[in-house]
Amino acid sequence: MSETILSLRNITKSFGDNKVIKGIDMDIDAGEFITILGPSGCGKTTMLRIIAGLENPDSGSVSISGQDVTALPPEKRNVNTVFQNYALFPHMNVYKNIAYGLKLRGLKKDEIDKKVKEALELVQLPGYEKRMPDQLSGGQRQRVAIARAIVNDPALLLLDEPLGALDLKLRRQMQVELKNLQNRLGITFIYITHDQEEALNMSSRIAVMNGGVFEQVGSPDDIYERPKTRFAASFIGDANIIDAKIVSADKECAIASFAGGSIRVCGSSLKAGDSVALSVRAERISYSDKSENGFDLEGVIERHSYIGGVLKTAIKLKNDQELTITGSNPTASYPVGSAVKVYWDPQFAAIVEGGA
Repeated sequence: MSETILSLRNITKSFGDNKVIKGIDMDIDAGEFITILGPSGCGKTTMLRIIAGLENPDSGSVSISGQDVTALPPEKRNVNTVFQNYALFPHMNVYKNIAYGLKLRGLKKDEIDKKVKEALELVQLPGYEKRMPDQLSGGQRQRVAIARAIVNDPALLLLDEPLGALDLKLRRQMQVELKNLQNRLGITFIYITHDQEEALNMSSRIAVMNGGVFEQVGSPDDIYERPKTRFAASFIGDANIIDAKIVSADKECAIASFAGGSIRVCGSSLKAGDSVALSVRAERISYSDKSENGFDLEGVIERHSYIGGVLKTAIKLKNDQELTITGSNPTASYPVGSAVKVYWDPQFAAIVEGGA
């Protein structure tokens, strides 16, 4: 059974009249890679600062390894933080930057030397000890910042959008490196980002945050394929959300109608008269010139575009709602202006909170 490394209980935080955190509860196990994902202003950085001890909650408690640390300052918590700007000391070389915290702890010189070299090996920067921060690339500076954080053997490593300053190619490379590093170290990572790709690629669990609350916490697969709320569905990936009303139902599936047509919906508790909001991923939708069982959904192709080598198609339904589809339908077979039938496998459509 995994050890709970961090427990958050009813955390609230306001700045003036602005309530930024609204009662957060969460347990995080040792060795997890947790990402708090959400838009700017949702409260994710404030939450990280509360865990680090850089902000005090208005109410609630923070426990690390079973100890209540809510009232303890940052230096009394077994936690280190990596910031987006890396916060390296510009007047110190790589070795001195990494060794700084070890010296404050009073470690002997040979022990410091051993730990610094081990940390540099872990972040794949052996031989960089004498380099100054301004002699390093962005990716190298980020690795030094991580080395400085992990050299103190923290129970938790907090990362506040550490890849935000990197270009796209390097950011993707560093996603792989960070996840591999976390696997090697076995340290619990709590990662803050607004980038859905980072969250999906690296996390063991994702906490989708919006307006000071966690809307959904789950594995990347759960968050992507089985979103629980409109926000969770729309913030990650291309989700089409359709509001409809159930007109008939059996034990497992139902037919729902809306101004754009009718669709097949699966769910054991559905009954006639229910309002539902359905989230369908863009890559799950198909179209052709033939209807599928349970679907009476017609539209007209508005546009085709290639994004990163993927064909993206917009189809306008009879009620003027536009669906986004990504897939392999050739533009030559269905050019702009074509009338098509739209359908999907109902098992890949999720019912989210909030109906028509």
